[in-house]
Amino acid sequence: MEGLPSEEALSRLCTGLVIQGQCTLPAQARAIADPGWPERDPPIRVRQSIPTSWLELELREGRNRQVRRMTAAVGLPTLRLLRVAIDLMDGGPPLNLEGLAPGEWRPVDDDEQRRLQSLLQSGRGGRAGGGKSGRAGGWGKGGVAKDTFRR
Repeated sequence: MEGLPSEEALSRLCTGLVIQGQCTLPAQARAIADPGWPERDPPIRVRQSIPTSWLELELREGRNRQVRRMTAAVGLPTLRLLRVAIDLMDGGPPLNLEGLAPGEWRPVDDDEQRRLQSLLQSGRGGRAGGGKSGRAGGWGKGGVAKDTFRR
């Protein structure tokens, strides 16, 4: 992100922010050292007079462009965004995206497939309200629409 996070900025991210008239759920946020991932292609703009830093942010919801809007609201615009895991919030481990290059995918394993099906059947999967399309149930009817993860 652009800039160095202050304790106040991290605290605001952790307690929730009003974004587009709605309060976000509390998140976990912490500054981290550069993880050493390969440079992005095409490269991100570089400003000589403005430092950049890395932030680890764990959300409990996933609204459209939420991370970018949250960091901008605390004065730290997002320059690069990497999803490293997806927590299904079912008590199991997060779905791990480790080892996937940008644009690469992998099939879900049998346990992940079972957990995703269970989530959908419980009524907690997909978009409860429909999102921009106005259609409820963002995953389709009773089945997992995609059985791969893309980074």
